[in-house]
Amino acid sequence: MSPESSTTAARTVLVIGGGAAGNAVTILLRRAGLAVDLVEARDDWNATAGSGITLQGNALRVLRELGVWEQVEAAGFSFGSVGITTPDGTVLHVQDDLRTGGDDLPATVGMQRPRLQRILIDAVRDSGARVRLGIRADSFAQDVDGVTVRFTDGAEGRYDLVVAADGLGSATRAAIGIEVGPEPTGMAIWRIAAPRPAGLTRTDLAYGGPAYIAGYCPTSADTIYAYVVEANRDRASVPPESYADEMRHLTRHYGGFWPEITQHITDPADVNYTWFDRLLVEGSWHRGRVVLVGDAAHCCPPTLAQGAALSLEDAWVLAHLLTGTDTWDDALFQAYYERRIARVRPVVEASVQIGQWQLDGVRDADLPGLMTRTMTMLRELP
Repeated sequence: MSPESSTTAARTVLVIGGGAAGNAVTILLRRAGLAVDLVEARDDWNATAGSGITLQGNALRVLRELGVWEQVEAAGFSFGSVGITTPDGTVLHVQDDLRTGGDDLPATVGMQRPRLQRILIDAVRDSGARVRLGIRADSFAQDVDGVTVRFTDGAEGRYDLVVAADGLGSATRAAIGIEVGPEPTGMAIWRIAAPRPAGLTRTDLAYGGPAYIAGYCPTSADTIYAYVVEANRDRASVPPESYADEMRHLTRHYGGFWPEITQHITDPADVNYTWFDRLLVEGSWHRGRVVLVGDAAHCCPPTLAQGAALSLEDAWVLAHLLTGTDTWDDALFQAYYERRIARVRPVVEASVQIGQWQLDGVRDADLPGLMTRTMTMLRELP
């Protein structure tokens, strides 16, 4: 990246959204000397949201670039294989995971999602970025030189670039005229954080039983997150107060470690219920000087555990391009899109296809081949 003496150092960037992509691009741009404001709609900066996250090697590669790999390694649980089991817990096959971040990083790290967020929050704070919480961007007025942004607190700012990292339901995406939005795939997932049973040292996936998938991932020395995937239902039919009962109704049919895990599914407030969605913005990820990253531009079911990794890669690629030239124009932003879409589209399509095979009851699908081809591609630098 360009040194701080570059003329890009005088430029100002607004990052909207303080999730993985927004935090990552903020850290990288600040490192290059740019002035960065980050606004996040939630007062708590999402510091307590979520149960667990599976980070594969290509995500770890970017986290190392951010300078937080040592903290991630210490807080998470590294492993290198996935087991396939029957619903009763019998292990059918154990497959080594591809090291998509290179041989010097683990294949996979599981960790508590709030812990990852706190690590990234600390790195953003340390970068010197100006952070404002509980604030949204309300309107955008663009010209050839930049963007004037009015915020929900009445303040106004002028920026050379706006990076929209405000997630799947991005208000910024809609505000700049990109009308595509997320579409449900037909599946939904129940998730919970729980104590780690003795001997649970990798992800295991059970296919079949009352759910399409029942799985878990170790997230620290003493925690896991567990999940079951089923067909999505009308959300009105699953009120939050029923979440623990609904998840326990599914998990009680599974063996192996599941009886011990199920004992901890008691508080509905600890259970998260989410539909699987698909989103892929085609053509370009920018309008003028407003550029999309992460879930604002693409989202896929977690069947390949690549959502966070792709978002982190977006941030790395965009920051690299912005700090490698003094010319910020349509050609640069289109180059960002073309570089990313070639990598993101196959992952979105494969992730959706894996779920669709299950919904359709296809028993002879080439699941191992599709997964291997897709993950092998991700070994290449983004």
